[in-house]
Amino acid sequence: MNRSARSLRADLSHVDTWIFDLDNTLYPSTSRLFDQIDLRIGQFIAQRFDVDSQEARKIQKSYFREHGTTLNGLMTEHDMAPEEFLDYVHDIDFSPLEPSAGLEAALAALPGRKMIFTNADVSYARKVLVRLGVAHHFEHVFDITAAKYVPKPFPAAYDALVQRHEIEPKATIFFEDIARNLVPAAALGMTTVWVRGDDNWVLPGNEDAKPDYETTDLVAWLGEALNAP
Repeated sequence: MNRSARSLRADLSHVDTWIFDLDNTLYPSTSRLFDQIDLRIGQFIAQRFDVDSQEARKIQKSYFREHGTTLNGLMTEHDMAPEEFLDYVHDIDFSPLEPSAGLEAALAALPGRKMIFTNADVSYARKVLVRLGVAHHFEHVFDITAAKYVPKPFPAAYDALVQRHEIEPKATIFFEDIARNLVPAAALGMTTVWVRGDDNWVLPGNEDAKPDYETTDLVAWLGEALNAP
């Protein structure tokens, strides 16, 4: 559903909690930061299972599609401890990220609580937030460890988030770049925004997503929402 900027302020007047996915949502996918993680996931699998890069890619994407994250697939199918994986795949170069004055201003203007909900771990998430210059805006980072390694889009992760931080879903808006991850949020009653990047995420469940809003530019969308007459 695409609603005009003119109606946004009225439509969002009920919101007191703003929840953001991290990668390719809070920063644009054009930074290619997540490409580094994607590459290191493949390298990790290739080394762990002694397979070539092509076979590693098949395993990686199969687990991502079927288990929500590659990590969850490795834990489910191979009983693998998560710490080594998380440390390895998040050992990347953060220099492509730059502080965003527009994002800083938009977050500063949002009324109510602001949180991160990510399938990454909190150490990585905080590095991203510091690099963007916006860490001080976020009250909490609800990461994969807080969710007991149950990733989006499994409903249990959303339930855990809501319970831990005493969130009222009907007064909450959730921003996410992977459409299928919006489905459980919508089922709880959250307003949902699909932040579409330049990657074509063709995943089971994407077709079930019916976001309230769509945008290719988070900062511009927030600006329109805040300044709509």
